[in-house]
Order: sequence, then structure tokens, then C-alpha cells
Amino acid sequence: MKYIFLNLKRFDVPAELGGVNRIAPLEQWGGYIVRETAKGLGGYDPAQVAFVDFLPEAHLLSVAAALPENVPLSLGSQGVFREDVAVGGNFGAFTTNRPAAVVRAMGCGWTLIGHCEERNDKAGILAEAGASDPAAVNRLLNQEVLAAQRAGLKVLYCIGERSEEQEQWQQVLGQQLSIGLAGADLSGVAIGYEPVWSIGPGKTPADKPYITKIARFIKEQAGQTVPVVYGGGLKADNAAMLASIPEIDGGLIALTRFSGEIGFYPEEYLEIIRLYLGK
Repeated sequence: MKYIFLNLKRFDVPAELGGVNRIAPLEQWGGYIVRETAKGLGGYDPAQVAFVDFLPEAHLLSVAAALPENVPLSLGSQGVFREDVAVGGNFGAFTTNRPAAVVRAMGCGWTLIGHCEERNDKAGILAEAGASDPAAVNRLLNQEVLAAQRAGLKVLYCIGERSEEQEQWQQVLGQQLSIGLAGADLSGVAIGYEPVWSIGPGKTPADKPYITKIARFIKEQAGQTVPVVYGGGLKADNAAMLASIPEIDGGLIALTRFSGEIGFYPEEYLEIIRLYLGK
């Protein structure tokens, strides 16, 4: 089984405001992406490949309404809050936060937790309090994972090491797994590996031997049946390489164009999928 995840980050922001959205007006953006990508997904067997799109919350309702039938595509949210509403309990005192229950009610089947950008945010908040505690970040993420699963959501849980952590990669990734997934039902989890040290302009991408080494380690720690996807960016220029690694079960796509009018473009997304899946 292969998994193709799409994290659309804040690619909805119009280019004239500093974003990368040149493809549709803001109110139509999510639905446009779903309709245009779904046109090329109908020929894939849902028993062999699953597609999941993670979108900003503002677009989830319109996207759920635009999702066509008979396409192996699910929707996901970009995270959930660590606490949730409950019958007979807290019914909604979560201003600015995103309870898992509402994510589920809006049509999502998945959520994205632990992305390096989320980890950086949580670490930054701790730093403002004068603390540096990666274990605390993992504990907060674990609360999110458990809240998501209680609401019936599947989880793409991301892990990764920064450049200053490379020498201790086994300890760093091991703790992200053991603490972040403590008590979780691993049958509802996929793990995305992000080599944070290699992501970004001017950095050297992780190579096949390195990715293979990490994927094997993750499966040894989490279990051979837990899907491991490459979260450092599934792209046109690395699709064939990633497809050749038996321990990698898919990838996470974000931007599809990295020069010129950078951004996410549905036709380029479908080409990346063809390159990775070989059809």
C-alpha cells in the first residue's frame, strides 16, 4: 500500500499579498485544487494507493463539498488541539484552537501532527519562557495524537532531525517516536520522515542510502506494518529514487514548482504521482 500526502500549507494566500496562489480566487482555491487533482486520481486502485490532502481549516467545508465520489482521496486538517469537546464536558471553550471533533465533523479523516513547522512553533514558545525541552514538545504532540485518535481521525505523524542533531539522530528520532506515539493505536498512524537539515534553498538533499537507513530504523522502532513516507518533499526530481526504496511507502508533496512562479499546481502534482507510481 502506498500513501501520497499533500500538505498545502498556506498556499492559499494570493501572490499579490506575498503568497504563492496564482491559480484561483481565495474563496474558490480549495475546491479548484480538489476538482483538478481528482480528475487524475480516478484510475488508481484504492486498495493499492491512498491520497490525502491536508488543507487550512478555512477551506475544509468547501473542499468536502467539492470532493467527487469514487476517487481514492481523503481530506485532512493541519493539526488538532490537544484537548477536545466532550458530551457532558467542555462544549466549546477553545477560542483560536482546533478541536479534533470539529475537524471530524467538517469531513476530515486524517490530521497532520508534528510537522517540522509545528515543532518549531512549539519550541519557540518554550524558548520565550527560557526553556529548551524537546521532550516537552513530544509530549504536547502526543496529546494531539491521542486527541485525534479519540475523535476517529488517522494521523500522519512527522519526525525529523535538525543539522545540530544529526550525530544523535537515533536518540532524537527514537524519542520523537517513543514519546510522541505513546499510547497511540499504530494501526491508525503513518510516519513522515523529514530530514530537516536538508530541507530548504541551498541545502544538500538527503540521499538514498541515508533515507533508507532512517526508514529501516523507524520500522524497527514503530513496527514493520506502520507506513513510512518521505516528508522531505516528494518531487519530480526525486520520485524515481524514492520509489526504488522498499522501506518507503509514499511521500509528502508540498510545492510543485521551485523556480519562476513558485507554488502548487495541480497538473504538476499529478505528474509527480505518475513519476512515483510509474503510471
